[in-house]
Amino acid sequence: MADILTLLATSADGSAEPSILGMDSYQWVALAMAALIAVFVWKKVPGLITGGLDAKIAEIRNQLDEAKTLRAEAEALRNEYAAKIASAEKDAEAMLATAREEAEAVLVRAEAESETMVARRQRMAEDKIAAAERAAVAEVKASAVTAAAAASRKLIAQAHGSAADSKLADEVIASL
Repeated sequence: MADILTLLATSADGSAEPSILGMDSYQWVALAMAALIAVFVWKKVPGLITGGLDAKIAEIRNQLDEAKTLRAEAEALRNEYAAKIASAEKDAEAMLATAREEAEAVLVRAEAESETMVARRQRMAEDKIAAAERAAVAEVKASAVTAAAAASRKLIAQAHGSAADSKLADEVIASL
C-alpha cells in the first residue's frame, strides 16, 4: 500500500509535495473542479442561474416598460398643462382687452357726464346771476319808487297847502 499511497514525494527542486495515487496536487485540483462542474451540471445549476438571470431581465424589462409608460404619462400631463397655460394666457389677454375697453367706455361716459354737469352748473350760475340782476333791478326800482314817493310827498306838501287841497277835493267831488 505504500506504492499506492505515497504521501510525500520529492520534486525536482528538492521540496516535498503531497501526492495521492500518483497524482500531484494540481491534478487533484483539476479533478475536483471537474467533479464540481459535473455536479453543477447534474443538479442543473446553470439552468437555475440562467432562470434567475432571465427572471431578473424580465423584471428589469417590466420596470423599463413601466418607466416608459410613466414618461409618456408625464409628457402628456406636461402637454396638457402647457395647453392650459396657453389657454389661461389667452383668457388673461382677453380679460385685459375687455377691461381696457370698459375703462375707455367709463372714461368717455365720465367725460360726457362732466360736460353735462359743467353745462348744468353754468346754467345754474347764469340763472343765479339773472335772479340777482332781477333782484337788484327790483330793489333799485323799489328804492326809486320810494324816493319818488318821498319826493312827490315833499313837493306836493310844498306846492299844495290846505286851500289847494280844498279846491282839488271840490274838483274831484264835482267830477263824480
